[in-house]
Parts: sequence; structure tokens; C-alpha cells
Amino acid sequence: MKVSIIGGGGRVGSDAAFAMQMMGFAKEILLVDANPDMAAGEALDLLHGSSLCSSQKISSGDYQQMKGSDAVVITAGLRRKPDESRLELINRNVSLFNQILDEVKKIQLPESAILFIVSNPVDILTHLAVESKILPKNQVFGLGTVLDTCRFRSILADRMNLNPTQVEALILGEHGDSMVPIWSSATVNGIHLSSCNEYSEEACQDIFDFTKKSGAEVIRLKGGAGRAVGVSIAHVLHAVALNTEAILPVSSLQNGKLGIKDICLSLPTKIGKSGVMEVLEPSVTNEEKNKLHQSAESLKSVLEQVKNTPASV
Repeated sequence: MKVSIIGGGGRVGSDAAFAMQMMGFAKEILLVDANPDMAAGEALDLLHGSSLCSSQKISSGDYQQMKGSDAVVITAGLRRKPDESRLELINRNVSLFNQILDEVKKIQLPESAILFIVSNPVDILTHLAVESKILPKNQVFGLGTVLDTCRFRSILADRMNLNPTQVEALILGEHGDSMVPIWSSATVNGIHLSSCNEYSEEACQDIFDFTKKSGAEVIRLKGGAGRAVGVSIAHVLHAVALNTEAILPVSSLQNGKLGIKDICLSLPTKIGKSGVMEVLEPSVTNEEKNKLHQSAESLKSVLEQVKNTPASV
């Protein structure tokens, strides 16, 4: 599998490349960036560790060298400020994103290639990527709430003294302010979370609130998030490369599950070598369903604003 990362010289792109190097499933990793020296430096740094990792070709280059990529990952974007919501990035990022899409259109990609969007606001940008028709809609999807879910499970485990790999809890909807925690199906090794001694509704609300602001907090503390998002990106690409048919909360164009359609957001989605294989309809409470509809409407409102407002970098 050849993976090309646009924005590969940045924190998120390079951390994703490092996570893929550790996992070893990609045979070739290409870093492309507006700052070619930064991309070259990151590629060289990764190359230096290759003898202790796996047999991979790691390099940097331009858009033309992305020819033949099985996966194109877009992580490039303007950095979010600590007090700025993801959706507030939209007018600063759409113009840049459309320029990238124009370049991707020129590349000769395999018919089976996937386009994987990470840049924020990811749901809006994923929708624009689907509408660009660079690839069939099932081959275009975004990271969505995979990162939020990863954070959610990890923080739940930390606060409730649990093994993080045994916590199964989802965040669905928008990757942003209207994200929805699905408490009704939250379990640890098959047992509902409410069975744990540390469980309380107040504690759970605190955990979700902390999860929701965790990205901004990492930005405040160290200038930008990278490690967890890099692992999350690699986790999704692993499902594509090995065709595992993993069910992940990626963002894709919705077509009626839970009554939600005509917008990209995250619902449980089966992922394989062809991208989105199937969107599953989760069993949720009426309250959770209503919140997911509110999330969808919030995103549709922003999308409408984007289409009616000239974007600028």
C-alpha cells in the first residue's frame, strides 16, 4: 500500500507517518508539504529509524510523485487557536482545501484509491471532497469522531481505573461542538459502564466535557495535537490496507441511517480496502438520536454558509 500524506511535514501528518512506520502495514509513505524542506526532514528522520522498524520506502516529494497512491491523506490546514471552535476554521481553511483538491484531481490514482480527510472542520471538508467527485463517494471519507472516540475511551479508562483496550464507548455525529456521546452502549469488556464502582452520571458528564475540550487543551499546553490523531489515522488506514472490515466512526456522506442524510458526519461504519463498505444504524436512545439530528442540522447550516460565502486563506 502506498500512502501519500498532504501536509506530511506538519505535526499531524508526520505523527501519522510515524504511527504507520511503527505498525508496518504501508509499503510506501510519501510526505508532501507546502514546506518541502520540512517534509524532507521528517522523511529523513523516519528513514533513519527504518532498520529497526519494517521494510518500507519513506520519502518526500510533490503532487506528481503521488501517482499510484492507494491512499491520499489530507492533513494540511491552518492551525486552530486555543479558543477557536473547529467550525470557526471553515472560512480560513476552505480555500486552501479546494486548492489541494484541484491538485489531487491532476494525479493519476488507481481506481481503488481512497481519499481520507483529516483537516478540520473535517465533516465539512469531507462533504466538499465527496462533491468534488475526484473518487466515488464510498472511497472518500474523513477521520470524523475516531479521534474523539479514542480520547473518550482513554479518558474513561484513566478516570475509572479501567484497561483502556477493554473500554468500548462511542462518540458520534460532528467532530466538534455538537458531538454526541453514546452512553447507552458504553461497556467495559462487555459489561455496561454503569456496573463500575466509579460510575456516576456526574462523573460521566465531567469525562465527556473534558473529552470535548481535550484537543483545545493539548493545543494550549504544547501548541498542537499530534500523537493521538496520528495513531487514529494509522488505525483507520490499517483497516483499509488489510481489508479488516473494522467498524469505525469515520465521517462519510449519510444516506438515511437514523433519518440522517445529505451531510457528512460520523456513524458506525464498516471500513475495508474499498473505503466505506456499509454505514450501520446504531441502537440509541431517543435523546441520543435527537442530539445526532441536531448535530446534522448544525453541520448543514455551516455547509450552507460555506457555499454562500467566498472563502479565503
